[in-house]
Amino acid sequence: MLDKRVALITGANKGIGLQIAKELVAHGLTVLVGSRDLSHGETAAKSLGANARAIQLDVRDQASVAAAADRIRKEYGRLDVLVNNAGVSHSGKPGRPLQEIAQAGRMSVVSLDEVRAVFETNVFGVIAVTQAMLPLLREAPAGRIVNVSSTSGSLTWNSDPANPHRKMFGTYSASKTALNAITLAFAADLESTRIKVNAACPGFTATDLNNFQGTRTVQEAAREPVRLALLGPDGPTGTFSDENGPVAW
Repeated sequence: MLDKRVALITGANKGIGLQIAKELVAHGLTVLVGSRDLSHGETAAKSLGANARAIQLDVRDQASVAAAADRIRKEYGRLDVLVNNAGVSHSGKPGRPLQEIAQAGRMSVVSLDEVRAVFETNVFGVIAVTQAMLPLLREAPAGRIVNVSSTSGSLTWNSDPANPHRKMFGTYSASKTALNAITLAFAADLESTRIKVNAACPGFTATDLNNFQGTRTVQEAAREPVRLALLGPDGPTGTFSDENGPVAW
């Protein structure tokens, strides 16, 4: 197992994260299934086979992040791929309709506590995990960081009055705009290394993030994150894309 590339995926016990894990296992990687609840991660890892392992990881908890990095160093000595997949669309009760989430997340009405909660996972959690895993990624022959973002965070797209979806541009979308900025900042900071940092939009996928109102399957959603996770030495860094190509920042 130590000869295989090692991948860590946050929020990988379900949805898009689980599908990304499944596909990376199929490509021969050892996959660490990050999950806030270790038992859920263990169930998911068991479904993926012998090359998957569960790891407790709450991106909002610095102690949890540090413990995960320490375990990876002790057991594997390096990390080849980091997929920052964990994300939330709101901090309320599960099962809320997408329209309700969007309305509650409008900047004119959203509470600061809600904004902080969403950014804590989607933005600060990504920074925390990436910083903690960077020493391990530097040990890899060719480290890859993939941030699962969203076209809903595109400033270009949402500044176009002809875009009918711009009314949905609120707290969640703004957190993805911030995530895109962080992606670019990490890429610029690491451009002299062998580490590549890119953002992927999985599309409007049916997951509990949108109360399963999305129109794409997790299999479709995983295509671009997996492609970026497996980039060769000539692949790009500092990009934002979906399976159809570049997405405007």
